[in-house]
Amino acid sequence: MGKIDTGTNDLLADLDAGVLTLTLNRPEARNAMSGEMNDALAARLAWAELAPEVKVVVLTGAGKGFCAGGDVKGMDSRNTGSGQPVSIDQAIHNQRVNQRATAGKLFSMPKPTLAALPGAAAGAGLSLALACDLRIMASTAIMTTAFARVGFSGDYGGTYFLTQLVGSAKARELYFLSERVSAEEALRLGLANWVVEPDELQARTREIAGRLAAGPTVAYRYMKENLNRAMAGEVDDCLDLEATHHVHCGQTADHKEAARAFVEKREPVFAGR
Repeated sequence: MGKIDTGTNDLLADLDAGVLTLTLNRPEARNAMSGEMNDALAARLAWAELAPEVKVVVLTGAGKGFCAGGDVKGMDSRNTGSGQPVSIDQAIHNQRVNQRATAGKLFSMPKPTLAALPGAAAGAGLSLALACDLRIMASTAIMTTAFARVGFSGDYGGTYFLTQLVGSAKARELYFLSERVSAEEALRLGLANWVVEPDELQARTREIAGRLAAGPTVAYRYMKENLNRAMAGEVDDCLDLEATHHVHCGQTADHKEAARAFVEKREPVFAGR
């Protein structure tokens, strides 16, 4: 399918062999989030969730950064400008809707999501990366919550995702002090799944995304729901849900193909049904 029109140059989209790559594209601003970028990201993710041709979503950034979070310069101009601001209630509602449509969608959509970090993921940019199922970082990339440095409490789900990944005490430290986390430290903490040299990032990302795209999509759907619900669910609820999904997957063509492949000592070819 190739390149997909997103309606803005702030977000690039490309679909190849089941892998939808969404590139945050404001390299001159370290890919800081603009309104156009956020709206386009929400629209593309909504489409990706339902499009059968999309098997996996990769989120990355153009140039040497992943995403610097909110556009602080833009915030300053709005704070000091003479334009008529929206009410605080409308602003809260607008942000809630966009957060659910972006970070929330990356977390909840029944398809694997992978963040590829060529450089810094800060503030809401970090939140978007943490919302994904998996993260791969260039060895020179860093993570930082950054919110305390600009007088914000945090958004786009970062407090939830970070707490789930590293525990409450470490999450509080990273939010309160806004320290930079190196790629190696992110790997040690479980914030990154892989760390590679910068010139290897694209190839390794394609390799991982390709493996996911060729995988059993029905099983991935229920696997992800099981894992997400396990983050806050009671053990009996998780056991019951696993049983339901496991038996269902046992009836799929993908499972039957995998069983045949095992007996025949070959790799299975999944069809997504």
